Amino acid sequence: MDATFWATVGLVLFLVLVVFAGLPGMINKSLDSRAERIRNDLDEARRLREEAQNLLDDYQRRRKEAEQEAADIVAAAKREADALVVEAKARTDEYVARRSALAEQKIAQAERDAVAEVRSSAVDLAVEAATRLLAQKVDGTADAALFKAAVSDVKARLN
Repeated sequence: MDATFWATVGLVLFLVLVVFAGLPGMINKSLDSRAERIRNDLDEARRLREEAQNLLDDYQRRRKEAEQEAADIVAAAKREADALVVEAKARTDEYVARRSALAEQKIAQAERDAVAEVRSSAVDLAVEAATRLLAQKVDGTADAALFKAAVSDVKARLN
C-alpha cells in the first residue's frame, strides 16, 4: 500500500467526518444567514432610498409652492402699486382741475368786478360831466334844484 492509497483513504475519512459532523449544513446556514442579512440590508437601503425620494419630492413640491406664492405676492404687490399710482394720478388730476376751476372763477369774478368798477366810474364821470355841462348852460337856482333831483334819479337807476 503505497502513500497515495493512504492519502486517498485519509481524504475519504476526512470528508465522511466533515459530512458526519454537519459542516456543510453549518456552512449553508452561515451562508443563508449572511444572504438574509444582505437581503435585509438591501431592503432597508431600498426603503431608505424611497423615503429619501419621497422627502425630495415633498421638498421640491413645497419649493415650487413657495415660489408660486412668492410670485403671487409680487404680482399682488405690483397690482396694488399700479392701483396706487393710478389713484394718485387721478387725485392729482382732480386737484389740478379743482384748482384750475377755482382760479378761473376768481379770474371771472375779478373781470366782473373790474367791469362793474369801470361802469361805475364811467357813470360817475358821465354824471359829473353832465352836471358841469348843464350847470354852465342852466342859470338860476330853480333849475339847479330840478337838475340835482334828475341826477339823483339817474344815479339811483344805475345802481
